[in-house]
Amino acid sequence: MSFLTIFTAPKPFTDHHIDTIQRNAIRSWQNLGDNVDVIMVGDEAGMTEVASELDVTHLPEVRCSEWGTPLVSSIFELARNATDSPYLAYVNADILLLPEFVDITRQVAAQVQNFLVVGQRWDLDVTQNMDFGPTWVTDLRFDTQSRGELHRPAGSDYFIFPRDLFINMPDFAIGRAGWDNWMIFQALRQRWPVIDATPDLMIIHQNHDYAHLPGGKPHYDHEETKINAALGGGMQNMYMTLDTSYELIDGVVRRSRWTRDRTLRRLERFFSPENDQDRGLKYKISRRFRRMRRGII
Repeated sequence: MSFLTIFTAPKPFTDHHIDTIQRNAIRSWQNLGDNVDVIMVGDEAGMTEVASELDVTHLPEVRCSEWGTPLVSSIFELARNATDSPYLAYVNADILLLPEFVDITRQVAAQVQNFLVVGQRWDLDVTQNMDFGPTWVTDLRFDTQSRGELHRPAGSDYFIFPRDLFINMPDFAIGRAGWDNWMIFQALRQRWPVIDATPDLMIIHQNHDYAHLPGGKPHYDHEETKINAALGGGMQNMYMTLDTSYELIDGVVRRSRWTRDRTLRRLERFFSPENDQDRGLKYKISRRFRRMRRGII
């Protein structure tokens, strides 16, 4: 039995750059150690061939939306049923992971029972197949610190959690905005510790365009994003890492520190127009707090 199973729903492997970065990501996961299994879910073009080539478990029978987009509920169900690992991690298929990903899962599991681990990513331009030689971890970390940029705390690219959590999920469309925010909201509503691992964990997002999406538009411009938001209970439930209740700092799970950005985020949520009938005033106040948090003013 593996300690951790990482599962993902890749994009089609038809675009050369997407093919490259997804292969890089999956190979980085396979280099995390013998206690990690990897599962690819979906039936996108090229997935069968890549799964066979990389010797990765492939689960093609995923339920999809009317637009043909795999559903998060089905992805999670298929992955859970295919493994007996006590801990699961959904990771976007363009994310490079370093070995401490497993160590941090063990550290958190030793301190709390039910939990959700999330965190900010580092953005890095990657255009070539990576060489996973003896120094790949040191080289990648140095390259990321030299050329990469820490992404703002919106959206999430990975979720680590015990296998018996998130069993009954709405039928969100994968690859569209909203479902990842709902994960944080739902965990907080269930009073599970939601842990921001950013201080201890570097994950690397390989930059790409949106040519794989209909019309080449970012995911937040698609109809399925609106449906995701509605399934999650509305925009007021679109949480982010600034809403987490705990942080992982030097391997210790601690209550989240009060920072300027966290304070502005709480004020932003408090003054959200969805929480009051005086929507005009609340919208103006909430918008101002968002601008302040993003450093615009």
